[in-house]
Amino acid sequence: MKMQSFQERNCNNCNKMIFPGAGKYDMPIITPEDIDVDDMISFNDARRSRNVKDPQNHVVHFYLYDYQFNCVWDRPDRYTYLLKKYKAVLTPGYSMYTDFPKAVQIYNSYRRHWMGAYWQLNGLHVIPTIGWSDKDSYSWCFDGEPEGATVAVSSVGTQADSESKKYFIDGYNEMLARLQPKKIIIYGLVPDGCRGNIINIKPFQNKFRKEQEQ
Repeated sequence: MKMQSFQERNCNNCNKMIFPGAGKYDMPIITPEDIDVDDMISFNDARRSRNVKDPQNHVVHFYLYDYQFNCVWDRPDRYTYLLKKYKAVLTPGYSMYTDFPKAVQIYNSYRRHWMGAYWQLNGLHVIPTIGWSDKDSYSWCFDGEPEGATVAVSSVGTQADSESKKYFIDGYNEMLARLQPKKIIIYGLVPDGCRGNIINIKPFQNKFRKEQEQ
């Protein structure tokens, strides 16, 4: 197949940017950042409220159902502009369920990395959401992630049974060994055995909504 011009490659955002990649699947590389996190709001709150109080003090997270933030991939420039006023943004946590086909898991990991690299290219401060499934994913799921940076993980839905707990803590420990993060945001319960400089953010925070209602 002959090479197409850059403008013609309007598929999966390849027309916007093809980043230098890490690993065998060319995961876009995210630059390490050390970011202090005091307050977080969801992407839904960020995009639905035009008059967010002091947006420069808020970090935006994507711990939502995938369909609620697929729009950032479909229309990256529109939401890059919206998110630029915030202190920082987590990369979208596209699902990495162990029963998903491996191709879907890799694609979701790629999309997460692409958004993070694209946002950094456009001047946003980015905290990578680290995701994994089973041990087979370790060979690619950490490619492109920064070392010695502030990172984020979610424990929501991972503590229901002993098998799920083991998947989480095994992946968490692998993340520590490979990335040696400076700060670790854990969204949800901090499971037993988690180590490191942890910042715990409780899920379903309503602080933002209460402020808007006052």
